[in-house]
Amino acid sequence: MPELPEVETVRRYLAPVVEGRRFVDVEVRHPRTSRRNTNPADVADRLRGRVVERLDRHGKFLLGHLDSEMTWVTHLGMSGRVVIARPGDAEAIHTHFVARTDDGAEVRLVDPRTFGFVAVFTPEELVSQLNLGRDALSNLPRTPQLAAALDGRTAPIKSLLLDQRIIAGLGNIYADEVLHLARVRPTRPGGSLSPVEMAKLRRSIKPLLEAGIAAGGTSLNDLAYLLPDGQAGDYLDRLRVYGREGQPCRKCGTAIERVVVGGRSSFFCPRCQV
Repeated sequence: MPELPEVETVRRYLAPVVEGRRFVDVEVRHPRTSRRNTNPADVADRLRGRVVERLDRHGKFLLGHLDSEMTWVTHLGMSGRVVIARPGDAEAIHTHFVARTDDGAEVRLVDPRTFGFVAVFTPEELVSQLNLGRDALSNLPRTPQLAAALDGRTAPIKSLLLDQRIIAGLGNIYADEVLHLARVRPTRPGGSLSPVEMAKLRRSIKPLLEAGIAAGGTSLNDLAYLLPDGQAGDYLDRLRVYGREGQPCRKCGTAIERVVVGGRSSFFCPRCQV
């Protein structure tokens, strides 16, 4: 958390602010925030004075393509959020990164747990640092490709959906939601899915992600994720199973159960999901 819908929502807010703008000042205020660059000072040095030509997203990563052929990479980790502000605006506690554009806008990363990071990579560094599969929203593998990636796998399907090397973008929340829509139990071995189940699983991914984006993402009760304008995402009340242990399944009314899969809480309907 945040996952693909939350990061895509941030991208859509942030792109009009930074695309075509030059960063005139950059501050990195916590050593962990710049830890993914071999030389942490490279983050500010490589970003300062550069123009953001385009802001993309791959999975849970924001990718700012710079005029230097380098890429500004932001990952929100577990609790990070982007704030768009102006100089002099009050700063939230745990603001660990601030970049000011040539028109005075400030991009701030607020990250209480410092699991997120900001990096600026050369093309070679980008390839070696981000080992990602195809994007779950814009470049989802076809059913035969997905089946081939899961063929013979004994790990639980929930864990495999969280593996960013297979599909990039799904996290704990939306993986549970996808599995419920596909009627597949999270503990099933990935290689046990039939061709029909595999096709249904694939068909479930994009609509759920699009619904999450349309709602501005999912802000849980801890409000660790907020939109850049400070508002909460509205998808929480639409979740089918995630976080709803003991509550009735929205499809059949059976009480939702929780099980731990790969160290992560997973929620499912024992009747709908087999």
